[in-house]
Amino acid sequence: MFDLTENALDPKPLVDDVHEPGSGALVLFFGVVRDEDQGRKVRYLEYDAYRSMAEKEMRRVGAEVIARWPSTRIAMRHRVGRLAVGETALIVAVSAPHRGEAFEACRHAIDRIKEVVPIWKKETWEDGEAWLEGHPVQD
Repeated sequence: MFDLTENALDPKPLVDDVHEPGSGALVLFFGVVRDEDQGRKVRYLEYDAYRSMAEKEMRRVGAEVIARWPSTRIAMRHRVGRLAVGETALIVAVSAPHRGEAFEACRHAIDRIKEVVPIWKKETWEDGEAWLEGHPVQD
């Protein structure tokens, strides 16, 4: 499960997708719209994407995770459209036999999503707005 949606995110389908009897750990990451960024009061965010390419890159990130941590299962879903403060923009679910690899794989996936998936974010503040670029993370 690697996709984009305009709808509110529900973790249950992702959990169901990655859960299996051999998994002793299941990590869920929720990326949530916060009310402040760099000293500015955030009113809302808008996400846009090159949809077909974004979903392709999300699947590629998932394949990278499985190649690096072969015993993991991974799913991710990202919102597009307008999101209010407090809404979830991204869910990543990773299961693995042990917690260490589940946490490592999840963090890696989040960092790679920000680096390679063509999803753009516009922040709207009380005094203006701007499209923001991602911030690559070095491993």
